Amino acid sequence: MSRLTATATCTAHRAIVEQTGQVVPQPLLAERVAWLTGLAGELTADIVAGRWSAADLDALASGVGLDGRVLPAKGWMAVRRLGWGVSPAAGVHVCDRVLRCAQEQAARLLRLALHRRELVAAIVATWPREPGRRTEAEWAALRAVLPDGAGAAEIRNRTRQVRAYRDAHDGVLPADLTELEGPPACAAQIVLAAADRQLATLERTGEHGARLRVKLPLTASPASARDWAWHVLPIALPPTVPAEAKLCAPTLRVVKGRVRVDLPFQIPIGFAPATGHVIGCGFDWGIHTLLTGAVGYLTAEGRVVTDGRPLAYDASGVSAKLHRLRAEREHLAAKRKHQERLLAGITPADPRFPALAAAYEVISVEHERVCARIRHLNKALAWSAARWAVDQALAAGATVIYLENLATLEARGRRGRANARLSGQVRGQIVDAIQHLAAKHSIAVVTVPARGTSKYCPRCGDGTSMLRHCPAPDRLAERGWAWAWCPACGLSCDRDWAAAERILARGLLGQEATRTDRTTGTRSIAAVVEGNVARARRPRKATRAAHRAHRTRTDLHPRPAARDRAKNRPTPKRPTRTPKNSSMTSSRVPDRRTVPAPPPNRGGQRPAGQAPQTTRPPAGRAGLARDPHQRTGFHRVAATPVLPLGQYADGPPRPRPPDLPEMLRQIQGIADARPSLPVTVASPASVRSRPLCPCAPGSVRPCAREPCVLVSREP
Repeated sequence: MSRLTATATCTAHRAIVEQTGQVVPQPLLAERVAWLTGLAGELTADIVAGRWSAADLDALASGVGLDGRVLPAKGWMAVRRLGWGVSPAAGVHVCDRVLRCAQEQAARLLRLALHRRELVAAIVATWPREPGRRTEAEWAALRAVLPDGAGAAEIRNRTRQVRAYRDAHDGVLPADLTELEGPPACAAQIVLAAADRQLATLERTGEHGARLRVKLPLTASPASARDWAWHVLPIALPPTVPAEAKLCAPTLRVVKGRVRVDLPFQIPIGFAPATGHVIGCGFDWGIHTLLTGAVGYLTAEGRVVTDGRPLAYDASGVSAKLHRLRAEREHLAAKRKHQERLLAGITPADPRFPALAAAYEVISVEHERVCARIRHLNKALAWSAARWAVDQALAAGATVIYLENLATLEARGRRGRANARLSGQVRGQIVDAIQHLAAKHSIAVVTVPARGTSKYCPRCGDGTSMLRHCPAPDRLAERGWAWAWCPACGLSCDRDWAAAERILARGLLGQEATRTDRTTGTRSIAAVVEGNVARARRPRKATRAAHRAHRTRTDLHPRPAARDRAKNRPTPKRPTRTPKNSSMTSSRVPDRRTVPAPPPNRGGQRPAGQAPQTTRPPAGRAGLARDPHQRTGFHRVAATPVLPLGQYADGPPRPRPPDLPEMLRQIQGIADARPSLPVTVASPASVRSRPLCPCAPGSVRPCAREPCVLVSREP
């Protein structure tokens, strides 16, 4: 049994000084926490700036300390073993645990810089002739030296950064990351994971509460230990933290005058195997349709079969809202930049300076508000799509989810015009959310290569039959991107659906090549294994006529009689009720209702018209399988409903109606056993139209009450 780590953000509204019992309000608490984060941030910045050199990064990358021992995993211990000490300013008293927290944050920043350093070194070593357009050979050479986890966006951004440096230095490429950019900025926070009980303690007080005990400074520059005091912060846990979760050391920061507590917690989860999967779900990224999926089954012969039901999560309404917010953000950013230029051209003594400064402050606040709305909407959309994808896998009984590898995903050509739309859909957040939610249900998440998934046909399976992309199935001669058509096998379906089936086939057929990253735990398949995908629709439910024919042992489709087979003349028209010479009224419904419709709570049938029928059952909406209301969280999202399908290729078991002759025989046997009560068995037609006995619901046996529905006394 392993554990899944997640983080919940809480807010501390007040604190209590442990020694005096004084209640510290939120503004004063935020000020004291800001003093603590400021002291730790200054120490972190000193370490990072002092060790921002190629030699120090080489020492950290070697993994060996000054004494020849391997560097430990904890950052603050690795920094101390390398001899990178730090001391506070003169006259400021800081305990050793605060130094630990500062060294831990500095070690994390420097270790992140090692990844960027390897990426820049790989780009510089394989610098192409045209940076904006690499050839296939240049891409192959770059992929051979790239570090693990390098995405397409990182490659593009670092290439632009190196090109800008080369243009500014007369064509000279940077020798190292430290030459390309300066030391990274340090966030105003303190990582309490490196501290012990002498600085902070955390305990749970109930199902929805916890208590953080931390030592905070009483002044901005504490001169001695008397300027530090223990504060108790009550924390309200969000409902996302279960009762059985194990709380870990948090991180403190101040955001807009409030103390934020980033609280990691661990929950026990089951193990999801990397191989041996039979049923899986494959999802493809789209432009208008955020996610398009397919459910597949791996047969014993090594063939992938799908049920022919596409799964779609269409977030075009939310994307349109995000586009409007981005346009507003860019407009506000341009106005703010214009205000900055105006303020830079005048002095504070100028009479126009106060008005321009006030306008600049208003625009800055509005710009931050729009940015926050975009972030929150992106996060909510990512988690909604992830919940929908995991619920579809749970309903289908799948044990694995296959996604495209974002590191190899790059928009080109016609799709490249929608880079803003693609980047705004926060695919990285969706992948993280799917991995988090799938781990709770022991479902594996594996990425497959994205190259060629929308280019080749999933039905042919040889990887050579190229699809023709067109706007619609009735416009095959035109060029487009939404629809796919295969000239070889005649496949005609949505382009994203065909790509999802191909992703599913690559995952199920190549699961033996699944590799797990030791550091991150992510699973991926680098080898491309092609195979055809067959569609086998699920059997439809039998109709009432079929059930009736089975019970009565009659033919569902009887053969026509000889007289009907020999019929060679048309059937005469039915006679009309009114003579031809009489005036007839038109049965056409008028376009407008002349009188208002009665309210729906009255009896009778409502007249025809376009007034909404409130008694009509609501249409099926997509949502969580465990949600009785089937909600997605967005009113602008159209998604495939989550349907629990039971066993694959077989409908869920459903109760069958009792056999009518058998039921009559049971009733007759009970009547024969009671000779003192003469009975008369009703006809089959009347029994079929009547309900069961109200005295014993769900049973075909009669009761002793008089009169009974199935058994009645003779007159």
